[in-house]
Amino acid sequence: MTEFEQIYTAYFRDVFLYIRRLSGDEHIAEEVTSETFFKALKSIGSFRGDCEMRVWLCQIAKNCYSDYLKKNGRSGSLDELKEADTGCSVENTVTRRDEAARIRRVLHTLPEPYKEVFMWRVFGELSFEQIGQIFDKSENWACVTYHRAKSKIKERLEA
Repeated sequence: MTEFEQIYTAYFRDVFLYIRRLSGDEHIAEEVTSETFFKALKSIGSFRGDCEMRVWLCQIAKNCYSDYLKKNGRSGSLDELKEADTGCSVENTVTRRDEAARIRRVLHTLPEPYKEVFMWRVFGELSFEQIGQIFDKSENWACVTYHRAKSKIKERLEA
């Protein structure tokens, strides 16, 4: 097994789950994950090792997903989140969608790095250590920034 096949085997699931979480669609996640590993294969020589391989791949995946949305005439990644059909009443479904839309609108108004840290934590399911590596900061910085972002979202939703 080649080194890249080992990388693919080790990280495919993480990248797929990250994109599926962003897109809410398994088929989109498959397509974007495939494109991610294709791009990673072409640029593996440029990987400097400044962060974990998983983090590097998720950054590529995020860019590929953004490209996918642009190519298909869709808006930002959070607008692509789909509500799961849980068999609840129409009223509950509408309420959940309205609340999700409110959260997306508030999230889009957050300044950086709050917005991106929140997204990496919630949608990317990255640890605070991994988020700190992305920003070249400490794990504690990532934790504090995430909690501040969460507080800002809560405050704005309550206003």
